[in-house]
Amino acid sequence: MLVSTKGRYALRVMIDLAEQKSDEYIPLKAIAERQEISEKYLESIIKLLVRGKLLTGLRGKGGGYRLTRSPDQYTVGSVLRLTEESLSPVACLDTDSPSCPRAPSCRTLPLWKGLDKVINDYLDNITVADLVRQDNGGMIKR
Repeated sequence: MLVSTKGRYALRVMIDLAEQKSDEYIPLKAIAERQEISEKYLESIIKLLVRGKLLTGLRGKGGGYRLTRSPDQYTVGSVLRLTEESLSPVACLDTDSPSCPRAPSCRTLPLWKGLDKVINDYLDNITVADLVRQDNGGMIKR
């Protein structure tokens, strides 16, 4: 599993909006400036987050984006699953992958299934609120 810039930037956007602590809509330009992400690239990421109902947007003067729920209701796993093609460590575990003919005799499949479980359990137990609260040493406080 390799998390792309799209996934990493999506998490940065979610954290940025969570830190605003307001019900106001935050302009795309302000998010892009704070996060040092091009507005054009950020637009494509925000489209995914809006389509996935993680954000809501408002057009026009006073418009922008905001979270649809509180930061503790978003898991890192849910954000990454929306932005990444897969979180699976190997292709044969992808849900849209064709069935592997070697699966019944594969000696490594249990290893990959275990790693997949560890990855998903870990990412599903960290929220955007946890990322906002983490200390300066990079430790996530739960």
